[in-house]
Amino acid sequence: MVEFKDERKAGRLLAVEDGSAVGFIAYFVLTGDPHALVAVHTVVEPGHEGRGIAGELVKTFYGIAAAEGVPVVPLCPYAASWAAKHPDQAPEPAPEVVSAAKAQLDAETGLW
Repeated sequence: MVEFKDERKAGRLLAVEDGSAVGFIAYFVLTGDPHALVAVHTVVEPGHEGRGIAGELVKTFYGIAAAEGVPVVPLCPYAASWAAKHPDQAPEPAPEVVSAAKAQLDAETGLW
């Protein structure tokens, strides 16, 4: 069974199975107002693809953001594709939040 663990300080939402990470979303928290969670990269480790882990990671990521009352900016192509297919679970962020997220990513290249 895959469990999800938010390692906020490391900027990772991990998918963990049998004590090992089998996938993750690399992300950062938008520092300005409004705050947002910004998905930068989704990875599923070799040998674990095709099991729906990436989709569950993104779904969980949106759930965390919803619980915190902040939007998600899906800069990761996979997360953006998932969001487009699940608009009921993935509200579109405001354009100014997307712009702020892109600016922060460009300014802090070491974010991920």
